Amino acid sequence: MEDDAPVIYGLEFQIHIIDFDDENNIINKNVLLHQAGEIWHISASPADKGVLATCYNKTADGKVVTCAAVWRMPAELEPGGHESPEDAASPAHALELLCHLGPAAHGSTACVAWEPAGDGKRVISLADNHILLWDLQESSSQAVLASSASLEGKGQLKFTTGRWSPHHNCTQVATANDTAVRGWDTRTMSQIYCIESAHGQLVRDLDFNPNKQYYLASCGDDCRVKFWDTRNVTEPVKTLEEHSHWVWGVRYNHSHDQLVLTGSSDSRVILSNMVSISSEPFGHLVDDDDLSEQEERCQGEDLGPRPGPAPPHCFPRDAGRHAGNLADCSHGFTMLAESQEPPQDSVIATYEEHEDSVYAVDWSSADPWLFASLSYDGRLVINRVPRALKYHILL
Repeated sequence: MEDDAPVIYGLEFQIHIIDFDDENNIINKNVLLHQAGEIWHISASPADKGVLATCYNKTADGKVVTCAAVWRMPAELEPGGHESPEDAASPAHALELLCHLGPAAHGSTACVAWEPAGDGKRVISLADNHILLWDLQESSSQAVLASSASLEGKGQLKFTTGRWSPHHNCTQVATANDTAVRGWDTRTMSQIYCIESAHGQLVRDLDFNPNKQYYLASCGDDCRVKFWDTRNVTEPVKTLEEHSHWVWGVRYNHSHDQLVLTGSSDSRVILSNMVSISSEPFGHLVDDDDLSEQEERCQGEDLGPRPGPAPPHCFPRDAGRHAGNLADCSHGFTMLAESQEPPQDSVIATYEEHEDSVYAVDWSSADPWLFASLSYDGRLVINRVPRALKYHILL
């Protein structure tokens, strides 16, 4: 071995805080030491950017168990205070432990989900076959078990993942165990729907449509992504079969719900346009206020016929998809618009920058056109929605 060849003898468990400078296309980071153990799940508080929860492995009584805890980042980690990516000698920061989420008696914790629209005081943890609702008190330094429920059935049932719905006043949570997906009411901790065989194999991830309150996406080891209407769970409303191996993650875009990200063990990230089951299946229509303003302008103009080609029309974009005869209100022209088919669902792009299994995908909370993916080999890839599609959605 050459003297200048790098050798890695071991790594501490770390959390990397990534900051992407969009203008200069630069990635900055801060490193946080997670000395409690090997991290298997991270979730950030929606109310406090300095607070996060982790699920991690530790050894107790000769057994490996997965625990959950809430942490606070150091106060010096403020925007603009990131270390330089080239400054490898910069010391790592330590996390401040705020509280543990439950004793080990509940079992190994699979994931932690924060209440989407709240003050960051309520979290759900899934431990073996228990769903636990916690109230965080005293600045998150104390976790009080508010209520709980258990998954009953044959065999050793264990939750694998869960997602808190942003709809219905945040009173519903979806969970997955084996091939089943279940919905729970957090007010009574009772089951409200169940999809017994949602996938042919293990369900890996869930996500709620942010704009359609009954729509839920799931993915699993059967290489499929399925979209469900929780009011009728007899069959999915749509199924994607674009991946060739286990699908580990599915995420709706926070603003434009027709954009769906998926990541898989086939090392690919796929961006799909699921417009037919989105909140705007016929494209974006101008709102009533815009129409009223257009009508007022129309009434004040001369409506007599004018020579020359017809100018732009005063009707909502994409209205031809819904109507036949359309009149140009500003200049008196009348046209017959051919009926158009609704936009079709399609794969927008397939990203193959990863060389190993992609375990996580997510959208930026600041830029709706930006997303990131993370693979087994530690590679983080940041991409953005193709510009042509972005302007098609906006314009």
